[in-house]
Amino acid sequence: MAVDHSAARSGIQPAPEIHPEPPIPVHSPLAEKAHDIVLARKDIIRIATAGSVDDGKSTLIGRLLYDSKAVFVDQYEAVERASKGDYVDLALLTDGLRAEREQGITIDVAYRYFSTPRRTFILADTPGHVQYTRNMVTGASTADLAIVLVDARKGMLEQSRRHAFLASLLRVPHLVVAVNKMDLVDWSEEVYEGIRDEFTAFAAKLNVPDLTVVPISALNGDNVVTRSANSPWYDGPSLLHHLEHVHVASDRNLVDARFPVQYVIRPQSDAFHDYRGYAGTVASGVLRPGDEVRVLPSGLTTTIAGIDGPRGPVEEAFAPMAVTVRLADDLDVSRGDLICRPANAPHATQDLDALVCWMADEPLRPRQRIAVKHTTRTVRGMVKELAYRLDVNTLHRDPAATELGLNDIGRVKLRTTQPLFVDDYARNRVTGRFILIDEATNATVGAGMLTPAG
Repeated sequence: MAVDHSAARSGIQPAPEIHPEPPIPVHSPLAEKAHDIVLARKDIIRIATAGSVDDGKSTLIGRLLYDSKAVFVDQYEAVERASKGDYVDLALLTDGLRAEREQGITIDVAYRYFSTPRRTFILADTPGHVQYTRNMVTGASTADLAIVLVDARKGMLEQSRRHAFLASLLRVPHLVVAVNKMDLVDWSEEVYEGIRDEFTAFAAKLNVPDLTVVPISALNGDNVVTRSANSPWYDGPSLLHHLEHVHVASDRNLVDARFPVQYVIRPQSDAFHDYRGYAGTVASGVLRPGDEVRVLPSGLTTTIAGIDGPRGPVEEAFAPMAVTVRLADDLDVSRGDLICRPANAPHATQDLDALVCWMADEPLRPRQRIAVKHTTRTVRGMVKELAYRLDVNTLHRDPAATELGLNDIGRVKLRTTQPLFVDDYARNRVTGRFILIDEATNATVGAGMLTPAG
């Protein structure tokens, strides 16, 4: 049961009610078919929020959850009881750790989900503190869009620039700058334009293909779900309208067919005596029955006999579908192998040149032994060289650096014991990234992006 938005005691302006057409009977065949079509066609978009401390990231996500009616009565009542002051602190919907509530900051990455009739959203609320940069990298690594919040009273801060740079470094295709707390500067057009122009000039130095700037008040809901009368000078869309309509389909790589094998399915039952399938998630490209494919590292070629989805055979598979691929020939294929097209294969290499974000207290040093996990393949490796450490605030490179500390980013050269099948990160975000694992503790200690030196 969703929250009753008529609760006047909250002091929060309610979202406008939506009055749908009379529903089709739930159990009718037409209703079931319509439901399947909606599930099949609704886009899923991943969003990461970023910004400096107290810019209002958690409050913005709480506002989106509240106004989209994705908050249940017991959740809302618990937040209402925990709130301090005369208003309901919507940030508590995401800041669930006790330390977060005590300090009023976000520490860990919190994922929240909500839907509109047009799209399903996965929101990652990432920390603003500099010591939690690794958490921001984790949340943004799979994001389709990043929202960087800026406090209208403070303007662009060091963390605003840091997170914008990290979003561009992680090749997040769409960036939204939400100028928050506009109500505290009397909705000044001059303040908004100053921040917009400064951020646009900074983004020109980065690789930001799509930038949108929206003035909002997350606490009061202005320009979050609906346009606000407090900003008559702003002629752009509300934040949610932009999130619903931003075009993300063309961001996916549909050219390079990449299918890392995660698991070999052999039921060996009477019903499926000879069934042999290779399960995994399509990283990029499109696979269809009858396509000629090559299996790496063996290099053997065959054709796709069929593709099975969760509900049965499918005519084509594309990212990010999870499917089982059946091949026409019985080849030696196991976890960690990769299926691709014969004329369009990834680069096989044992030498990795990548930007690495270090996530462990113990620093990264040359000659260090480490495990490398790339897609579904894990191999042993060694740090050959630390080329430089990058200052993400000034973009300055320090070639004299001898180690990478916690939250540092630098260019690292690695050598692995077995070849990996990789693409450039700018071309394929799945086959162009990897994680580093401590062999002794099995803890993830770093994340890397394969980018050309420059």
